[in-house]
Amino acid sequence: MAFTKLAREIQVAAKAGGADPQMNSRLRLAIDAAKKASCPVDTIERAIKKGSGQGHEGALVEEVTYEGYGPNGVGVIVECQTDNRNRTVPEIRQIFKSHGGHLGELGSVAWMFKRVSLIEAHKAGTFDPDEEAIEAGADEVEQSEDSFLFYGSPDSGDEIRKALQVRGWIVTKAELAYKPTNPTTLTPEQHKVVEDFLSELDDYDDSHRVYATLS
Repeated sequence: MAFTKLAREIQVAAKAGGADPQMNSRLRLAIDAAKKASCPVDTIERAIKKGSGQGHEGALVEEVTYEGYGPNGVGVIVECQTDNRNRTVPEIRQIFKSHGGHLGELGSVAWMFKRVSLIEAHKAGTFDPDEEAIEAGADEVEQSEDSFLFYGSPDSGDEIRKALQVRGWIVTKAELAYKPTNPTTLTPEQHKVVEDFLSELDDYDDSHRVYATLS
């Protein structure tokens, strides 16, 4: 399953920005992630060729976004990569339904999120993350385990990524994301129910990214 998801991201990245990873930062990051997970080289090369139109076997993968409400009224956005949306829609709907939620129309929960550029990076040494964010042109920064998450406007991601790299940061993720603007307040018990639901969504073969109105 992991290799399938990694290959789909490579294929979609190659389709969107071309087959040269030096000219396509999304593809370069996707290849790096695949190599880190020990994805076979021939799988990576096949995905690049297929996404860039050099391969003709099988259906092309497309990106599709779904929105809905999970348990306890949590707003959820699921970005999928699928070669058959007629299969994906009912299966995503069933996951929502089985946890007491429901799939909604496009735009039904998007208002609960802000579209942002997200750059995940790490750096050795001592530094002030807020100062680093300002110097890189990011609007805000927060720590996530051993890495930092830098947020900016949807069209500023590449500039922030390049500025961080110049300042010695190692970028591990650079993408458009959804950031909740008003997180849903939950009890610990409710939070556990929601986490189980989100985990099943994330494990689903066609899901690529899952966002929820959680802090």
